[in-house]
Amino acid sequence: MKNKRLDAIIDIITTNKVDTQENMIVFLKERGFNVTQATVSRDINTLELVKVPTENGFRYSLPKKEGKLLKNTDKLFDDLFVSSVVKIDYAVNTVCIKCRSGMAQAFCARIDDISPINCVGTLAGEDTIFILMKTENDASQLCAELNSLYMNKAGNSNA
Repeated sequence: MKNKRLDAIIDIITTNKVDTQENMIVFLKERGFNVTQATVSRDINTLELVKVPTENGFRYSLPKKEGKLLKNTDKLFDDLFVSSVVKIDYAVNTVCIKCRSGMAQAFCARIDDISPINCVGTLAGEDTIFILMKTENDASQLCAELNSLYMNKAGNSNA
């Protein structure tokens, strides 16, 4: 129930101007969530929402991300990366990494080791890895970072 409520809050603040916790409660009640101000306050803290200025005051927003989603990539991006990965793409909030046959689980373990920021979880099969991100923007950013690192590593390994 909490995750559904948090998802609803993200949807509410991205589609509406919500400037107070009281307004948030009204929007949540319209969606069937019977919440108190204390619950909304905790949810705002959990989501790390910030108030941003508008032309008529302030509204709640998701925090701006500082830096990259991937940290400590030295452990991840070595010969295994270049020899495993075939293609990296994303759809909505899921990054899909196509690998050579039998390589997905090994490379997925490396991804799990570095814990990308805003990663909900990973799933690996024989030749495919799915990385579930919190938002579509997170998936887009992670896909871009992985592709950039892949191009750099692949370019360096062929030199």
